[in-house]
Amino acid sequence: MMSKKNIRLSTLTITFLSCFTYVISQTKPVIEPKNPPQDTVKNIRPNIIALPTDSVFTDKGLKLKAYKKNAHASYYADRFNGRKTADGSRFNNNKYTAAHKKLPFGTRVKVTNEANGKFVIVKITDRGPFVKTREIDLSKRAFMEITKHKGAGAMKVTIETIIE
Repeated sequence: MMSKKNIRLSTLTITFLSCFTYVISQTKPVIEPKNPPQDTVKNIRPNIIALPTDSVFTDKGLKLKAYKKNAHASYYADRFNGRKTADGSRFNNNKYTAAHKKLPFGTRVKVTNEANGKFVIVKITDRGPFVKTREIDLSKRAFMEITKHKGAGAMKVTIETIIE
């Protein structure tokens, strides 16, 4: 006959093993992706300027339609990182996206700095800017890539839509 001490110890052991088995069965294994997404610059062809992977177009061979010259561009503040945009996606200041008042979501536009001729290709994902004098809000990465002075907060640009 088992003593009360042995019964308690057996009950405690069974309870512990049951809880441990349950916890193990509820955890999901972490599977690392084979090719994690990268936000890097790569050459598509050696003689063409390299563009980031989320800006898939090159300057050569694009069908562009002039939209606006002498437009004022600015960039998103860091506090908007992670917030939802008007198209439902999450805003990321490191991607090539922009906000425009009228252009349809998903429209890709070429934005060229009129002071130095540098350009980026961005995707419209949000509405704005909500300042009357400004035409387009670029992500910080896109803005810094084409600006002449890194301390500037706005610049004059030419906006061209890409016809696909």
